[in-house]
Amino acid sequence: MSTVVASIPSGHVYVRHLDTAPPAPEATVVRLPDPPAGASADSPWWPPRMLTSAWVHEHAAEFDVMHVHFGFDALSPESLTEVVLALRQHSKPLVLTVHDLRNPHHTASETHEAQLGVLVPAADAVITLTPGAAASIRARWGREATVLPHPHVVPAEWLERPRPAHDAFVIGIHAKSLRANMDPLPLVDAIVESLPELPGAVLRVDAHTDVMTPGYQRHAAGFAGHLQELAAAGFLELRVHDYFSDDELWGYLQGLDVSVLPYVFGTHSGWLEACHDLGTRVVAPDCGFYSEQRPCLSYAASGPARLSTLTEAVHRAFADRTPPRADPAQRASERLALARAHEEIYADVLKRRLACTS
Repeated sequence: MSTVVASIPSGHVYVRHLDTAPPAPEATVVRLPDPPAGASADSPWWPPRMLTSAWVHEHAAEFDVMHVHFGFDALSPESLTEVVLALRQHSKPLVLTVHDLRNPHHTASETHEAQLGVLVPAADAVITLTPGAAASIRARWGREATVLPHPHVVPAEWLERPRPAHDAFVIGIHAKSLRANMDPLPLVDAIVESLPELPGAVLRVDAHTDVMTPGYQRHAAGFAGHLQELAAAGFLELRVHDYFSDDELWGYLQGLDVSVLPYVFGTHSGWLEACHDLGTRVVAPDCGFYSEQRPCLSYAASGPARLSTLTEAVHRAFADRTPPRADPAQRASERLALARAHEEIYADVLKRRLACTS
C-alpha cells in the first residue's frame, strides 16, 4: 500500500529526485501534485496552498504525511502554528527538510528563524543535507536531524554529456536578480584585477534583465552601471537576460570552468550540486556548509580576507583543470538510496503517530 505524501512543493527538482527514476515497481511513495496557488490551473504553486490549515482540514483524507521543503517564506509563525495544529488534529505526521538555516532571500534572519522555530520542534522527523547543518539544528533546537545528501540536479542525459571544448578559461559569476545574500561587485573587481595573472582567462558576468534595465522594480543603477563600464572597457563579458530555462542553465554551467558563488550568507546550494553534476569547479564562500555538501574551493564570506582568499581560490582552480564530476552510476545509486531512506522515514513517523493515537 502506498504512502501518500503532501510534499511542499512536489514539483521542485530536489523533491522529484527523491523518488526512483523510473518509479520502481515496489515503490511505496506517491506525492500529491502541487495545487495551483491561484484560480487558474496554470498559476504557480507559490505560495503553497497545501501549507494552510484550511487545506489540511479540507484534504486530510487524501494524504498520509506532510513533508515541508520550501515555500514557507511569506507565512507568519502564527500561520505555521495553525498548520501544525491542523495536522495534529487529523493525526498527520510532519516531516521537515531543513535546506536553509538562513533564508537567502531575507536581508534579516529573524523571520526565517521564527518560522523554523515553529516547524523544527513540531516536526515528527527532521532531515538536512550536511553534518554541519545537523549540528546547528541540534544546538539550536535540541533535535536530531537525519543527514541525507542532495540528489542530482541535472537530468540523466546531461550527467552523461561530455563537456564542450573551449579555448579560454572561463570564470563565471551569475548575479541573478541580486537576492539578499549576494554581494558580487567586490568579487568582480577582484577577479578583473587578477586576470593578468591568469593567461587565457576571461570573466563572464551574467545578470537578469530586471536588475540591469531602468524602469524595472529591481533595477540597481549603480550595479548595472559599474558592470557596463567594465564590459565596455573589455575587462569582462557581460550577459543580460531573463531566467534561463533548465537546458539553458545546464549549457551555461558546462561552458564555465569555474562558477563563483557571490554569497555573504547561506546554507546549502542546488547550484553547487548542478555544477558537480556537470563537472564545473565551484568557488564558494565559507559560510554555511557548501564544502560539506560537495567538493569545492572556499573563500572567506566576509571580513578583510574575503577578496584575497577569493583570488587564491580562483588561482587554484586555474592551476588544476580537472575538477571532480559526479559519476552517473553513483548518482543513480544515491537516488535509489534516498528514495529508500525517505520511504523508511515516512513509515517510521506513521508508525509513531499511530502509536500515539491508539
